[in-house]
Amino acid sequence: MAFRTILGENRILSDQNTIQVARKTFSTFKGEPKKISKPKLCESVSETKAEDCDIRVQELPQPPPGIPNIDDTEEVTKNPQLCAEYAPYLYSYLRQLEGQFQIRKNFLQGFHINARIRGILIDWLIEVHAQFKLLQETLYLTIFLLDRYMQLDGINVKRDGYQLVGVTAMFTASKIEEMYPPEIRDFVYITDNSYSAAQIRQTELRILTVLKFGVSRPLPLHFLRRYSKAGDVDILQHTLAKYLVELAQVEYDLAHLNPSQLSAASLYLSLLLLTPEPKLEVWSTTLEWYSQYKKHQLLPIISKLAVLAHNASSSKLKAVFKKYCSRSKLKIALLPELQGARIKLIGKEELPGMKMNSPK
Repeated sequence: MAFRTILGENRILSDQNTIQVARKTFSTFKGEPKKISKPKLCESVSETKAEDCDIRVQELPQPPPGIPNIDDTEEVTKNPQLCAEYAPYLYSYLRQLEGQFQIRKNFLQGFHINARIRGILIDWLIEVHAQFKLLQETLYLTIFLLDRYMQLDGINVKRDGYQLVGVTAMFTASKIEEMYPPEIRDFVYITDNSYSAAQIRQTELRILTVLKFGVSRPLPLHFLRRYSKAGDVDILQHTLAKYLVELAQVEYDLAHLNPSQLSAASLYLSLLLLTPEPKLEVWSTTLEWYSQYKKHQLLPIISKLAVLAHNASSSKLKAVFKKYCSRSKLKIALLPELQGARIKLIGKEELPGMKMNSPK
């Protein structure tokens, strides 16, 4: 027997049919091969007419004088895997995409689930994520699927079924992000057999139906890596920003923030804490250009992040804190700067020069 894939379906052909198909296929290659014209790629819309090209690329503004082009360095251009020529277009598209999958502020209002229950579940999911040794992207996608589903269909979720939704969200996210995702029986085991495999499958179908398979939201790490590259930060500053982003995942009041905004605020606070003699100028014009966020847009968020980071060691939900106390995470949660006077001032919005209200 031989197998052939047609339109994504596996179909079995008999030996006789296989021979007939092979003869037809061989006959199509007789004679001169047909030349296939390559599609033209317009470098700019104004340069070529629409009928002369198959793909139209919108022209993006170039960095102004004084701001380096981080996609035009020798190290980047020599590595084809970095796709330097497409990076500006990709991140422009990600900014548009995150606006289509926004989480509404106070999206749990009026439901059976409140902020405290959400925090407990996400704290537990972070522990499960660490136990399974999954990718960081899997965790962020899990929380997005959970919050997005609750926003759209949370009225039908009872307290005793909320953990099932969370486990199913991680099961779905792992199949999207992981090379080798855990099996469904692993998720049944991690819940101490509170839910069956059939319940997880049924809930997964419900989640994907409600979301209309809209699971392609950009994640905070996508933007944080871009900003860290633009700011030329070191590994300690980048890891502290990752810690702040993950702390924010548990906080209900920050769930409505766009991934790009949360990443920018986390990196801003990291630079404020770890830059020698820090000033508000740590958010440079280069970071402002690539993030598209000005200082006054981020200051209210970094104040909340500072409170979270300062109180992480005394919080009842310590999954993120314990995770970042490990050597693999550079023991970032134990940095003295997270308990110093400066982070207290930032949390109280009393840092010299900070104006928390947006200018009129």
